[in-house]
Amino acid sequence: MAMSAADHGGNRSLGQLVTTATTELSALMHDEIALAKAEFRVGAKKAAVGSGAGVAAGVLLLFSLPVLSFALAYGMRSWTGLGLAWCFLIVGGIYWLFAGILGLLALLKFKKVKAPKRSIASSKETAAVLGSVKPHPRAESNGGRPARDVTRSSA
Repeated sequence: MAMSAADHGGNRSLGQLVTTATTELSALMHDEIALAKAEFRVGAKKAAVGSGAGVAAGVLLLFSLPVLSFALAYGMRSWTGLGLAWCFLIVGGIYWLFAGILGLLALLKFKKVKAPKRSIASSKETAAVLGSVKPHPRAESNGGRPARDVTRSSA
């Protein structure tokens, strides 16, 4: 079993203790990142399977509409005694009625969408504050010229 940093605390310098703490913190962060990646992979795999099942269900539902439309039209013919063409027109009219109702509902919902007033106001306040900020003192110490980028030596 490895001895912890606390076991050697009396014999180690401050620099060694800081180095050990930094190394252990770095290892902990790497382990946390690895755990997050593993959890994300599992969640992404479940989401992919779920969305695949949802798409398959949607396709099956879409393919069932013509069959159900024919069944409704033929059932209407047997119940009412109307001609087959009239029954198909009535079924088509029912679909158009539902589509119109859903279209109106969508239009009403879209008309209720408003601009994000609080976010816009907050952005304007931030822009006003940033516009009134004085330049950094380092820029003023160069005689009004902008400060040059700091270059690092290769040594």
